[in-house]
Amino acid sequence: MSTTNPTETRPDGQDPTLGALVHQLSEQTSALVRSEVELAKAELAQKGKNAGLGIGLFSAAGLLGFFGTAVLITTFVLALALVLPAWAAALIVTVVLFAAAGVAALMGRSKVAEATPPKPERAMDNVPKDIATIKGEHA
Repeated sequence: MSTTNPTETRPDGQDPTLGALVHQLSEQTSALVRSEVELAKAELAQKGKNAGLGIGLFSAAGLLGFFGTAVLITTFVLALALVLPAWAAALIVTVVLFAAAGVAALMGRSKVAEATPPKPERAMDNVPKDIATIKGEHA
C-alpha cells in the first residue's frame, strides 16, 4: 500500500493526479478486502471451535439422558415387579415403550412428508413477482 496521502500536493505544488488517486483507491480497496476476509476467517474459526465444543457437550448430555432414561425404565419394571411377576412387569413396560416408539415413528413420518419436496416452493413462486417488480411491471 502506498504511504502517500492523497490530499498532499505533489512536489510541484499541484494536487495529485486522477490516475494516482485511482491507483491509491485500488490499493486501499484491495487491502480492505483482504483484511475483511482475514477477519471473517478468524471469526468463522472461532465460531467453529465454539460450535464443536457445544456439539460435544450436547452429545454428552444426550448420552447421560439416555442412561438416565434406561435407569428410569428399570425403576418402572422393578416397581411393577412388586405387585406382578418380574416377567410380566418387564413385558408391560416393553409394550408401552414399543407403543410410544410407534406413535413417534408415525408422527415423524408425517413431518417428513410435510417437508417434501425439499425445495423452497413459496420462495420460488415469488421470484417471478420480484423480477417483475424490479423491472417496474406490476404483477
